[in-house]
This record gives sequence, structure tokens and C-alpha cells, in this order.
Amino acid sequence: MKIATAAYPLDWLDSWAQYEDKLAAWVEDAADQGSELLVFPEYAAMELSTLEGPEVAGDLQASISAVSERMEAVAELHRGLAAAHGVHILGASAPVHAGFALPVNRAEFYSPCGKRDHQDKQIMTMFEREPWEIGAGGPLKLFDTALGKIGVLICYDSEFPLLGRALAEADILLMPSCTEALAGYWRVRIGAMSRALETQCVTVQSSIVGPAPWSTSVALNTGTGGIFGPPDTGFPATGVLAEGTLDQPGWTFAEVDLQSIANVRAQGVVRNRNHWPEQEQRIKTSRILLKR
Repeated sequence: MKIATAAYPLDWLDSWAQYEDKLAAWVEDAADQGSELLVFPEYAAMELSTLEGPEVAGDLQASISAVSERMEAVAELHRGLAAAHGVHILGASAPVHAGFALPVNRAEFYSPCGKRDHQDKQIMTMFEREPWEIGAGGPLKLFDTALGKIGVLICYDSEFPLLGRALAEADILLMPSCTEALAGYWRVRIGAMSRALETQCVTVQSSIVGPAPWSTSVALNTGTGGIFGPPDTGFPATGVLAEGTLDQPGWTFAEVDLQSIANVRAQGVVRNRNHWPEQEQRIKTSRILLKR
């Protein structure tokens, strides 16, 4: 299959039709190049707050509520595009009021047959805890699709190996991100590459790029798209299948063969995924005194 992962700029939107046109153009571009799986970034839906004007877009809590209220319309738009182009889409994540004590950071996943489900972020960053006041939502899920088994670890979640291990049956892990600084981008990228190594799977990072001066929450964004695998049999020695140019908007593409994932798990030079349980036998430590 061919995967497309986005380095996505946030725009000021003067109308819903403008957003429809933007999203349709992005999906059409990826589909025309043969992509079957499209991955948008974390919090890229925040641009929808601009539809309510500068006062709302510039107010953190008001912008969260404004975006949440738009997400059902956003879902219908994505479902239509996924069906029209015959693609699977991980939509841009958004803060959503979904019956929890706090809004959750939710990414919706759409199949070309019209089905839809979602993944909520598990562990909040410091800025999500305060001042955003975003909380954890529902549990991790494994999506069984025509493209293989797919899991989602939203941004910070990619940096926690036990979350990746919980999705060890996944062939592909999607990691939509929103990172202000270069260090943040690299933390998620290192997490993505580490999860690919440990789980012997393919990981896909997407990013918001560029400034959004109208926002107090996503005003500065650094990153690019990247697609990674284990640096082992059947994959590049670097583990990098494809990477975009830093902060340059557009799609990054890579061809991924599910059989290569099965092969490296069965016949790779190392067997990280299978040998993971052996750690439990080795983590007991002894304290040795080497000082007077």
C-alpha cells in the first residue's frame, strides 16, 4: 500500500466552504498519487475556530468549544471524501466534549466503506493539563482494516513504550503530532522510531507546520511527515522509509508491504517484539556499594 502523511499548515478560514475546498484538495492530491492511507496531524482541527472570528479563535477555552461543536460536520465531510476516493483517513485530531469530565483530544478514523471510529489521546502533555484542561478519554483501540491492523498513538503517547506494547498486534501505528519546538518534533520522531523497533512495525508521523498567529494554543509549529520501520531485514538500514523537509507543507509518501512486516517479525536479525517479555525476568536490580 502507499501511505501519505501530512505536514499541514493551519489557515485562517472565512467560510465553511473554504475548509471543504482545502480538505478536498489535500485528499484528492494524495489519492491521485495512489495513496490508500492518509494521516493528518494532531490539533490541526484548531483552524476551524477561525470560523467564529478572531475573538473566539484567540481565546483558548472558547476556541476549544467552537472546534468541538464543528466535529460532527467535519466527520461527515471526511466520510464522504474517504468513500469518494476509496481511501482510509485519520482525520486531524480535535478537542472534543464527549461526556468526560474534561474535553478529550480525539482523532477520528474513516474507512472508504463509510465506517468511522476514533482514538482518544491517553497521556496529556503539561500544556494540555494546564492551561488547556484537556483530559484522557477512552482506551487504546486496534482497528482491523483492509490495509492491516492499525493503531493510533497521538503525539505524546508515542513516547511511552508500554502504550506501544499494548498495540503490539498492529502492523502500522499512526502518530499524529503537534509540536512547537524542534526538540518536540524530535521527541515524537524518536518515539515513533523506537516503537517501530520494539514492535517491528511501521510507524507514521504527521505534523502541523508553520505559524498560526491568531491562536493562543497552536501559534507556532515545527515538524514534517515521516514513515519509519525497524532497521532490519526488508527495511532501510536507517529505519527511515520516507521523511519530508522540515516545516515544508505537503504530503510525504512511502510504499509499505505488510508481508515485509510479517517477514521481519519472523525472520529478522533481532526479535524485539517476541523477546519483550524477557525484560520482566531481568529488571530486578541489586544495589552495589562502590564507595567508602
